[in-house]
Amino acid sequence: MATLLLALAIIFTGLYAGFMLTFQISVMPALARLSDDQFLPAMRRINEVVPRPAFLLLFLGIIAFPAAALAVPVDGRTDTQRWLIVAGLVCAVINHLITIVGNIPLNNALAAAENLSPAAPDSEVRAAFEPRWNLLHLIRTLFTLASFALLVGAALQ
Repeated sequence: MATLLLALAIIFTGLYAGFMLTFQISVMPALARLSDDQFLPAMRRINEVVPRPAFLLLFLGIIAFPAAALAVPVDGRTDTQRWLIVAGLVCAVINHLITIVGNIPLNNALAAAENLSPAAPDSEVRAAFEPRWNLLHLIRTLFTLASFALLVGAALQ
């Protein structure tokens, strides 16, 4: 059972890391090329579409499966394996904290700015959103990639 849970932790974390990396290296650079009046609605629509069941399953799975893998007793698991799984879980938790306290509030502020009257100029709304969101996204992407690598390392021990 523990092997299955670790495999699921690796799969879910790998898929999530790939999603995050895709945003980092392709989606956000493509959006950066848009004008302010194109960027803002595009980012708002992405923020509406992403938190759907498939994403939420990955989002929760990168915490649940490593935690479950740790909770199941295993004969022969080394301390190194245990610590690699713990470190992978910690990196995933940090990713979630950055998302919850950083990116989501920025997404919510971006959505709220759409309904302000009188509206702030698009350039100001974008300037308040894009650099901070991108920095936070880079940091959480790195933590997610680290989580994936640590979990793979645990499986290879």
